Amino acid sequence: MPREVRAGTRVSRHPVTRRKETPVDDLRSWLTQRVASYLGKDPSEISPSVSLAAYGLDSVYAFAVCGDIEDHFDLSIDPTVAWDCETIDALADHVSTLVEQR
Repeated sequence: MPREVRAGTRVSRHPVTRRKETPVDDLRSWLTQRVASYLGKDPSEISPSVSLAAYGLDSVYAFAVCGDIEDHFDLSIDPTVAWDCETIDALADHVSTLVEQR
């Protein structure tokens, strides 16, 4: 069962350490772990090719994932990017491109 989050609250179940460069596979794994933690699931239950909405990831948790990405990679991203990309695969590709462009 997902945790309750108040609007405007940045949520992180685990400390987020910053990294500069990340291969896409590592990034995909990291994102899968983040999404799983917000949903209260084991990462093995999350497929990177399935829509985040299909797992029940709501806008509050999607916003929290975006905040985790910003903190971890020291990036500024649009808070709707998790919805725009739809899957962990697409989100990992997008974030990887942003990291490479720095």
